This record gives sequence, C-alpha cells and structure tokens, in this order.
Amino acid sequence: METVGHASEAVGRGANRPVPTAPGISLPFALILQRLLRPQRVWYALAVWLEARPWAYRAFTALEKTVKGRLFGCRMCAQCALPSTAYACPMSCPKELRNGPCGGVGANGDCEVYPGLACVWVIAYDRAAGAGRTADLRRLQRPIDQREWGQSSWVNYWQHRDAGLWSADVSFAAAPPIGTR
Repeated sequence: METVGHASEAVGRGANRPVPTAPGISLPFALILQRLLRPQRVWYALAVWLEARPWAYRAFTALEKTVKGRLFGCRMCAQCALPSTAYACPMSCPKELRNGPCGGVGANGDCEVYPGLACVWVIAYDRAAGAGRTADLRRLQRPIDQREWGQSSWVNYWQHRDAGLWSADVSFAAAPPIGTR
C-alpha cells in the first residue's frame, strides 16, 4: 500500500520518465559528427582541461545535455550507446532498455508505455537498416554505471573511459533464419 510519501515520490519519478525520441538529425549527418568528434589529441586535451576546471566542466556538460537532448533525446547517462544504435538513444526508452525492445512493442512498432509513439528500438532498426548498419545493433550493451548519470559522455569518450561499453562487432554470428533448426 502506498503512503502519501511514496505516492509523491512515484509522481516525481513519473514526471521524469523517458519518452521514446526519434533523432533530430539524419544518420549520415550523425556519422559525420561521429568522425569529427572521434578521440584525438585536441579532444583529449580539452577533456583534461575541462576536468581540471569544475566550472568549465559544468558549463560544457550543460551544453552537451542541451545539444544531445534536442538531437537524440539524450538523458545524460554518461555512457553513450548512440554509435551502436543508429543514434537513437536507448535511454529514451521508458524502460531504459539498452539491448533491444521489450516484449510489449505493438505490431505497428508503437511503444508499450506510450502508445502512439514509435518504440526507440524500432526507430533504431529502421535507421540502421536504411544505412546498411544493422550489424551495429547486434552489439551487446554492457550495464551502465548508475553513478555516472549527469556526467559528460563526450569527456568520457575522449579519454577512452567508455571503451568497454559494448561488445565488438564480431562477437555475434548472424542469426539463423526463423523456422530453421
């Protein structure tokens, strides 16, 4: 039985529930940005500089939250899976599923929690299929460290802290066709 305190906490959590979000930019453009922002000396130096200045890190992280929130529905988990999900943020799934859709996806691709909105994993698959990148979706997303929420994933990426967030492309063999043994 919920008490008044628990009920208000539940309402607070519900107000911050993720909503499936379609990326605001095309996959080809996102891939160009990925190449520009890949780890290199200048980005590493910027990341080190930002971490040495808390005020600059906070400002940079606020900018990252705004940009990635608008473009990808980013929730600032600090352990970004966007490159392996065709830039559809899996953390915008109301269930925060990082390895594929839940069993409640509608036959039309709608989210179980928000009927009328496309499941973020359906969006990811459609985007990846359109670019011939469905192999990326077979990567296993490792569980995230909940203590990292709100930190800059760009700073983590540039310092190679997220290198083990997902499995390599070759870790899964092609699935056999349905109906074969």
